[in-house]
Amino acid sequence: MSGVEEQTAGAGERRRSRGGAEARRAARTALKIEQFPYIVRKIPLVTVLDEEGLSIIERNADTILQEVGIEFRDEPEAVKLWQGAGADVKGTRIRFPRGLCRGIVQKTAPREYIQYARNPERNVRIGGDATVFAPVYGPPFIRSLDDGRRYATIEDFRNFVKLAYMSPAIHHSGGTVCEPVDLPVNKRHLDMVYSHIKYSDKPFMGSVTAPERAADTVELARILFGADFVAKNTVITSLINANSPMVWDGTMLGAMKVYARANQASITTPFILAGAMSPVTAAGTLAQVLAEVLSGAGTCQLYNPGAPVIFGVFASSISMQSGAPTFGTPEPTLVSIAAAQLARRLGIPFRTGGSLCASKIPDAQAAYESAQTLLPTLQCGTNFVLHGAGWLEGGLASGYEKFVMDADQLGMMQVLAKNIDLSENGQALDAIREVGPGTHFLGCSHTQANFETAFYRSSIADNNSFEQWEAEGAQDAAQRANKLWKRLLREYEAPPLDPAIDEALQAYIAKRKAASPDSNV
Repeated sequence: MSGVEEQTAGAGERRRSRGGAEARRAARTALKIEQFPYIVRKIPLVTVLDEEGLSIIERNADTILQEVGIEFRDEPEAVKLWQGAGADVKGTRIRFPRGLCRGIVQKTAPREYIQYARNPERNVRIGGDATVFAPVYGPPFIRSLDDGRRYATIEDFRNFVKLAYMSPAIHHSGGTVCEPVDLPVNKRHLDMVYSHIKYSDKPFMGSVTAPERAADTVELARILFGADFVAKNTVITSLINANSPMVWDGTMLGAMKVYARANQASITTPFILAGAMSPVTAAGTLAQVLAEVLSGAGTCQLYNPGAPVIFGVFASSISMQSGAPTFGTPEPTLVSIAAAQLARRLGIPFRTGGSLCASKIPDAQAAYESAQTLLPTLQCGTNFVLHGAGWLEGGLASGYEKFVMDADQLGMMQVLAKNIDLSENGQALDAIREVGPGTHFLGCSHTQANFETAFYRSSIADNNSFEQWEAEGAQDAAQRANKLWKRLLREYEAPPLDPAIDEALQAYIAKRKAASPDSNV
């Protein structure tokens, strides 16, 4: 299997009909996008904690919930709901009897759910043995070889949505793929959500920066899918971050309430930089993460029993010299793998990982750190992978070159997750019989039948001879990636959208923008 420039199944017929080296060259260079379905993992899960270790973490999380408690700020309804459920409320501090949060979550939260896309072929399953890759989320800056580092614009936002749409192994359009700072804060969410709807037909995320912006997202989804469909199905999955340590604020809770009551999904995610927002030890961090997730996921169920909710964790460490976040290090990997185990025991889908790095440019540091994050993300059984492509500078920048380089790696994960093919063709005994000892397999019928799909072909890596590489400009991976993302955008074609729906979306956006003056808060 190949990457972005994978040949389709009919390429062999086209080559035979046109004939010769020219036809083969044309087939190799033609841009053909074959979107991959979400991953169904067929490889064993990696684990790090046994039953005793998991029980210790769960017991410690209950101790935190019971003795320390969680702050619920600026959302009195959540406080009232927890009081009614049997929690001890003192002001904004809530303490929970042992097992209360777990019982509420396990009683009604679904183990998995389908997020529907406007193109049914792009629907994704969240939970179980499924893995869904989504792009980077949140950076205010972009970086490219052409412009260096600069503030992101709505045009950059649209570009990243298009690149995600054009990337076969990215299954989800994501959310804030970059922050378009050229638009007013109180209105930019409308253009952002519309961009996901207009320029991609993959599932998308909603705005969470204010409850009314979440409500706008739901209304746009109702225009796109129909109000009845949205009432009965999940079409939005959105990120709800805890203000770690042990605080849920009114903005996040308000957005969660909007989505939960509309039957839409929330990713309840402690944002952890260990040593600053949690203890420096993995076990201490895990206990705090679990306590925060239980309180957040429980709140989601109190808002609307049965609303989809994901156990999220963003776990990193910090440099104890500078205080800066670090990525690709072993301690956060252990936290993520153990948190996946805790999520499976709790019985809800899991989110972590991605292609994280602290590097400012798409260099060797970026590659190493991203690989050290991405591989265990797949191996531990993550269901929803945010920051799968484009992350740079500790999340401050979305990188154009980094995006397509990461997307190439996601394609490799797609193949790895399939495990070893043990079919008759995979066992290849006919090929071994045909070739026999002392020759080679290059010309045998089995190789000829499988050569187009036998191995993953990277869209970024250069595997040619030194002489050919030098003759073609001696380009490094970032320079090749620069050419690729530009080519993808040149050849992008928008998926069809019903003109009547498009008109209704734009009318709603225009009405909402006209209802209030521009503001940057």
